[in-house]
Amino acid sequence: MIHPTDSVEQIAARADLTPDDVKDAESRLFSLGLLRSSPGGGRVAISPESAADALLAPLEQDILERRIAMATTRARLHSLSGDYLEARSLRSAKTSIEVVEGIDNIRAVIDDLARTCMTSLDALMPGRPTEEAVRAARPLDLRILKRGGKMRQLFQQTARNHPPTVQYVEALEREGAQMRITSVLPSRVLIYDRSCAVLPIDPAQTAVGVALIRDPAVLSFLQQLFEHYWDRASEFSEAERTSGPEPTGVERDVLLLMAAGKKDEAIAHQLGVSPRSVSRVVARLMDRLDADSRFQAGVRAALNGWLS
Repeated sequence: MIHPTDSVEQIAARADLTPDDVKDAESRLFSLGLLRSSPGGGRVAISPESAADALLAPLEQDILERRIAMATTRARLHSLSGDYLEARSLRSAKTSIEVVEGIDNIRAVIDDLARTCMTSLDALMPGRPTEEAVRAARPLDLRILKRGGKMRQLFQQTARNHPPTVQYVEALEREGAQMRITSVLPSRVLIYDRSCAVLPIDPAQTAVGVALIRDPAVLSFLQQLFEHYWDRASEFSEAERTSGPEPTGVERDVLLLMAAGKKDEAIAHQLGVSPRSVSRVVARLMDRLDADSRFQAGVRAALNGWLS
C-alpha cells in the first residue's frame, strides 16, 4: 500500500515504475485536481466528482457571466426597436425621396427592403446581371416568396444567354415567381410592396447610388411604367432559342453592319473581304434567323440579344 507521505522513489519501487514515470503521473493528477498537497506534508487523493467541480467551476462561472452579458445586450438592442420603427416610419414619409450612395450602403438598404417586403416585388432588370448580383439577390428573393409575397421580374433578351441568370430565374419560378423577357427596358427599377421604389441615380453605373422613392405620384408612374413593359413581354421560360448559337467573329461583324443598314458591298469593303463572302454569311444568318428580309433579320437578332 502507498502512503501519502511516501517519496517518489518509494512509490516507484512499490509500483514497479521509474521515478520519472511517477513524477509524470503525479503532475497529471495534480493538473486534473485528483491530487492535492496536504498541509501536513505528502499528498491527498481527491474524488473525480470533487475534482471536476473544482476544475470546471471557473469555466461554468465564465459561461454564466457571458450568458448574462449576452442577455443584457440583447435586451438593450430590443429596447431600440421602437426607435428604429419610428425612424423608419419617418424615412418612409409619403413625400420623401432619399438618396443612398456607396455600394455597401445600397446593399444594406436593399437587404432591409427585401427582409421587410411582405406582399410584392416588381422589378425591371435591364442588361445582363453580374454573377455577384445574382448570388446576392437569390436568397433575399426566395425569402420573399416563402413569406407568401408575389414577385414579377422582367429581363432583357441578353439575360437569356447568361447561365447564372437562367438558373436564378428557374429557381425563383419553382417557388412561384413570374419571370418575363423583352427586348428593351429603360432602367433598373425595384418596387417593394408598391410603397417604395429603388432607382439608380445613374443607369449606366448602378453602384454609384440609388434613390428611394416613396412619393405616391412618382410611385404610381413607376408602377404604370412597369405594367406597360410587363404586358408586352413574353414568358421567360417560353423564349426559345431557335436561332442557334450567338454569332462570333466575321459573322458577328457582318450582322452588326447589316443591322446598321450597310449593303453587302460596303460591308465587304469595311471588313476587307469579297462581296460574295459577305453574301454567303448574310444568307446563313437570315436562314438561322428564319428571316425573309434584312430588316426582319436585324429585329430577330436584337430580340436574341445578338446586337448587344
